[in-house]
Amino acid sequence: MDMRTPLKKVRGLGSSKQGTEHFWVQRLTAVALIPLFLFFIIFVIANAGASYEQVVGSLTNPFVAVLMGLMVIAGLIHMRIGMQEIIDDYIHNEPLKLAALMANTFFAVLIGGLCLFAILKIAFVG
Repeated sequence: MDMRTPLKKVRGLGSSKQGTEHFWVQRLTAVALIPLFLFFIIFVIANAGASYEQVVGSLTNPFVAVLMGLMVIAGLIHMRIGMQEIIDDYIHNEPLKLAALMANTFFAVLIGGLCLFAILKIAFVG
């Protein structure tokens, strides 16, 4: 005889133990990306037509570099989780699904590393 209440039975993260976490991280990154993307748009508009040296000079500002880095990180996490959901929902061949999930993660890490390296190089070297 199971003595748990119906609420106790359904509480938790589901069979994979990570569904709710992905849901909340996806929503959190979406909310974080709103002001970060607005800042990015303002930065692009403010530097439209500027010379290379002026744009690099703007990116050497620590505030700008940190916000750009946060946008890259939040955007890639958001993208990776969104693509993972698409892969999980629409690819039914297990070996292909595993390969696609691995490629999705590797892509996000590779692009994140390259973008953060570029931002840090500009911020510190100029």
